[in-house]
Amino acid sequence: MISFLNLREVNKPHQQAIQETTARVLESGWYILGKEVSAFEKQFAAYCGVGHCIGVANGLEALTLVLKAWAFPAGSEVIVASNAYIASVLSITQSGLNPVFVEPDPQTYLLDPANVEAALTPQTRAILPVHLYGRCCEMEPIRAIAQAHALLVLDDAAQAHGATYKSNRVGGLADATGWSFYPSKNLGALGDAGAITTNNDELAERLRALRNYGSGQKYVNDYIGYNSRLDELQAAILSAKLPHLDAENNRRRALARLYLNGIRHPDISLPPADQIEQDAWHLFVIRHPRRDQLRAYLHEHGIGTDVHYPIPPHQQRAYAQFASLSLPISEQLHREVVSLPLNPTLTDAEAEFIIETINASFRSHTGL
Repeated sequence: MISFLNLREVNKPHQQAIQETTARVLESGWYILGKEVSAFEKQFAAYCGVGHCIGVANGLEALTLVLKAWAFPAGSEVIVASNAYIASVLSITQSGLNPVFVEPDPQTYLLDPANVEAALTPQTRAILPVHLYGRCCEMEPIRAIAQAHALLVLDDAAQAHGATYKSNRVGGLADATGWSFYPSKNLGALGDAGAITTNNDELAERLRALRNYGSGQKYVNDYIGYNSRLDELQAAILSAKLPHLDAENNRRRALARLYLNGIRHPDISLPPADQIEQDAWHLFVIRHPRRDQLRAYLHEHGIGTDVHYPIPPHQQRAYAQFASLSLPISEQLHREVVSLPLNPTLTDAEAEFIIETINASFRSHTGL
């Protein structure tokens, strides 16, 4: 069986380094906001080419803390793609703001700048591009729209570790960037972990206080803050894995090339192949009009898959107030997308087997 993702195998090359860092943290006796967090923040800021990295508890809180730090009036609007993972939307509503869903580009699945422009209202305060599946949104036109209308841009890079846009790494493309280091990410911790990157000195100072009960000095609280701190152990693990991120992303790109060059099926839509070197290829997402049948067929042949994501945010019960929205592009994507195995431990032989199995599904007249 080719599993969709085996995190034990993904982390096996880092096992010795992780064990060493774990022992170091244990021996230090300091487990919250210590040397390991500071070291990782400096390393990741340098990797992204930005002035500041602020480690927080997870990716959702990375986005939420930025929106709260900006202190928009209650009910202000934030534009977000309608096919984003629900965490992007949760960050908006948990900050007392209103999400404005816009349809994605049907080819890239990313926020469409033309739809952003059309969705602007006097209540719009920010744009939240999501670099879904590892490919960068078109940040230049998005930033131009933001600048023309005095808006702030917070990009969600939970799936874009190491991705680039016009030779610039994700992390410094917006006013602030939210990161998740959930274990399945390209740069994954062994638990929940997140960060914010920014070049804004004042915002960085406020975020460091907000993540720690609103305190920049022990027992002195300048803000009504939160408990959202990246812990020492996860920071040390991330520091151990960060030097290998580019090589692992290159392996993902090589696998993506195999898929793009090898899959030949008239009913399957492949992801765009125009930015292979810039894309982080967190996921390899294809589309098929009979997605569930295709998944069942692949499972019968020993191939695991996943769906990112089966239900769009506006159709989730949690957001029943948006149920009447009609977003046909997003709704079609959520019906058709399926993710194939793609991680640094997948072998060429396994990828070729997946390709041949998919192609054979058409030749064998299975109804797929």
